[in-house]
Amino acid sequence: MAATSTAQPAFTLWLTGLPSSGKNTLAEHVAARIRARGLAVEVIDSGVLRRGPLGATLGFSRDERDTNVRRHALAARLLARNGVVAVVSAVSPYRSTRDEIRRELGAFVEVHISTPKETCIAWDTTGNWERALKGEIQGFTGVDDPYEAPLKPELRIDLSDLPTDQAVRLITDQLELLGYLPDQTQERAAEDGDLVGERLRVLGYSE
Repeated sequence: MAATSTAQPAFTLWLTGLPSSGKNTLAEHVAARIRARGLAVEVIDSGVLRRGPLGATLGFSRDERDTNVRRHALAARLLARNGVVAVVSAVSPYRSTRDEIRRELGAFVEVHISTPKETCIAWDTTGNWERALKGEIQGFTGVDDPYEAPLKPELRIDLSDLPTDQAVRLITDQLELLGYLPDQTQERAAEDGDLVGERLRVLGYSE
């Protein structure tokens, strides 16, 4: 069960990017880190919602994609109203829709997962990229439907050359900078010091 706290305001962390760019895995790791800070947090996974009652009836036209994304925003708004941080993982391909959601939600942090298309194809475990490239799937984002990257996201992260733990650190650092997470600089320095000490002991430089 997520811990609760009223010390910090609830907010929405929105991860957007191409299919199979690493958004879902990163969202889960970031949520765990936020939860460890004592905040209530929930992950809104677009793929999960697509398979559930809220999204199962939707197709992939622009209007239907927008409807799906706006349902994510509605869920995030309800969570924030109850003091719960929402971590949204969604392709959400249209810039204007994301910008509208930013204005509606207010406390909104956008992270563009900019993993290159070639890496997304290599990471895909569903076979959807391959089928789309063969023309077997129509309206697939990144193939025959556009992905409009954010112009000014709070962060842009390419997971093809950045380990997950470092990406999580970048996000939590940015959330601290924006005032959404308590600053844990001293605690982190102590953790880093312990890590260095352990490495020195392994190398035989200290007892």
